[in-house]
Amino acid sequence: MFPIIPANTVAEAAGNSEGIFGYGYADASGAVSITNLVSNVGVVADDVAGVGTARYSMAACEYGGDKGIFGYGYGDYSMTNLVSNTGVVGSDVTGVGSGRFALAACGYGEDKGIFAFGKDFDVSPNQVSIKNLVSNSGVVASDATGVGTARFDLAACEYGEDKGIFGFGRTASNLSMTNLVSNAGVVASDVSGVGTARRQLAACGYGGDKGIFGFGYISAAASMTNLVSNAGVVATDVTGVGTDRQHLAATQYGGDKGIFGYGLTDGDSSLTNLVSNTGVVASDVAGVGTIRAYLEACSFN
Repeated sequence: MFPIIPANTVAEAAGNSEGIFGYGYADASGAVSITNLVSNVGVVADDVAGVGTARYSMAACEYGGDKGIFGYGYGDYSMTNLVSNTGVVGSDVTGVGSGRFALAACGYGEDKGIFAFGKDFDVSPNQVSIKNLVSNSGVVASDATGVGTARFDLAACEYGEDKGIFGFGRTASNLSMTNLVSNAGVVASDVSGVGTARRQLAACGYGGDKGIFGFGYISAAASMTNLVSNAGVVATDVTGVGTDRQHLAATQYGGDKGIFGYGLTDGDSSLTNLVSNTGVVASDVAGVGTIRAYLEACSFN
């Protein structure tokens, strides 16, 4: 017998079950391409030998509903590496668009992605607002004219099931402004920032349709967070939990939870902090894998 579904019932959105931290810069060895998988219960696995060009200060996001993509990086790279729905990282794909670093990326439209903003050594001033859309088959489009204040060292995440948000970062000084991304990949004008202006932070989705910005650098490393509602509204600062750090990464896992990991404290770190499906950040969990910073993360499966 078929189940009875009440009228006007809407199923709660769910994200991917697993995540992946990848690439980065380790004090002991410089740029790396190693990855660390995150299980559907938030357990971080040991290092997996890297694939593709070792680099850092890149960006990553989901695409295709169950896959991911790492792209760009310090040295003005524009190459990308696709992540399969089993967490396998593919070889370098020749880059499309302007090479840059310290940019951000997020999903939109339920199965597509967007890279935007960043720093480009080949232009003056170095910060840019250009964007590159990612199709649901992982193909990166050419540069599109940017909207909003050109900046770098920002973060981005999904919200509202099919939209995205870029936030914070810096130009000559720290910023707290945000730019919403529609479900068609259109970036909106600047929205006045809420919360403490900072840079070098991370962001991810949680709760199926909400997001969270966390940690970063103000005049020193910080651990504060700012929740993003399912309408893209950023809330005021929440007192941080866990070790203050910057240049970390974050991703969804378990369908409706998140995890912040790695980053720079007094030195490189591999600490992680889980985020519940109500946006509560947990205390530090002892790190697994190579300690490093300037890495990125996304979800898959």
